[in-house]
Amino acid sequence: MSLRRRALLVSALGGAAWSDARAGGQVEEPLADAVRGALAASIANSAPPKPNFASTDARLAYLRWLGELSTRLKKRKADHVTRVEFLETAWYESKRAGLEPSLVLGLVQVESAFRKYAVSPVGARGYMQVMPFWARLIGDGDASRLFHMQTNLRFGCVILRHYLDRESGDLYMALGRYNGSRGRPEYPNAVFAARKNWEYQPTA
Repeated sequence: MSLRRRALLVSALGGAAWSDARAGGQVEEPLADAVRGALAASIANSAPPKPNFASTDARLAYLRWLGELSTRLKKRKADHVTRVEFLETAWYESKRAGLEPSLVLGLVQVESAFRKYAVSPVGARGYMQVMPFWARLIGDGDASRLFHMQTNLRFGCVILRHYLDRESGDLYMALGRYNGSRGRPEYPNAVFAARKNWEYQPTA
């Protein structure tokens, strides 16, 4: 791609940085009707993330996590409001899908380097590099919505949860399936390494 064409594409995406993201791309596979219905239901609720906490201590622990991770992410997302909104949503969607936020953030780092408008050579989109066919299979068919932050994070987390269930909890294989490189070590190892950047141990 020429520099001129790349610049035009960046401009069309609202000035966002272009990323030759690492995603190999999820492979479209037939889904049983029950699985398709369950995934679609998981995607459908578009309410903004509003976490509920069982105790004040739990809420304070979340706020400490948010503060620490915001500091770590500052070099990649300079604007405070944008950074906090991203982390709040990543936490919410991770927990909603039964995933660890550090894993999801590690995957985002590898897939898109935290670039909202990243597009891979095979057409995967956004923070979690979701392939457009998922919008048709379990969404409303509008693949452009995969550039919306919460939509992208929700799709990505739901898809990774789906692959994890298909692989009977084997995260290594689930990550390979997410990347379209099932059985190869490069991608899972990259995500595992990146996850360490986002692990958080609360102080006693």
